[in-house]
Amino acid sequence: MVVGPLICLLVVLAIALLVLARRARRRSGLPQGRVIYTDTRGWRRPEKPLFSRTFLLAGRPDYLVADGDIIIPVEVKSGRAPAQPYRSHLLQLAAYCLLVEETYAKRPPYGIITYADQAFEVDYTPELESALLNTLEHMRSDLGRDNIPRSHNHPARCQACGFHDRCDQSLA
Repeated sequence: MVVGPLICLLVVLAIALLVLARRARRRSGLPQGRVIYTDTRGWRRPEKPLFSRTFLLAGRPDYLVADGDIIIPVEVKSGRAPAQPYRSHLLQLAAYCLLVEETYAKRPPYGIITYADQAFEVDYTPELESALLNTLEHMRSDLGRDNIPRSHNHPARCQACGFHDRCDQSLA
């Protein structure tokens, strides 16, 4: 009978696929749990952004992973990892934590920033939240300014800047 060896082959194949899937998940930097939101455009149509009425903030984390009651935002960066995550990346992740808390009424204990070669688990502390809220306050106060100094010398960044249309120091 051929059925016995065929079943054995299918079981071995299933185990091999399971091992490969676990390795791929570990390499992706995604935590244990179920992916409930993705904005990578590779899997399916992008989700609607998360929105906070309280802070007038919107954003699209790359992934949200649910593990029981906990929802963890994951931000994926394509470059190599710095020694420590950049401040801008930390604040972006903090914004996603804030959006998760308001959208799902569950404060994430941490978020994850995944670079090409390393992932960082970042605690969502009151200090990080405070740094985010202070940064948002400064950004909003800058929106009302007419004289905004440029902070770089890169024409491509200048062209993409949100203040490009009213900046008197435009490089482009």
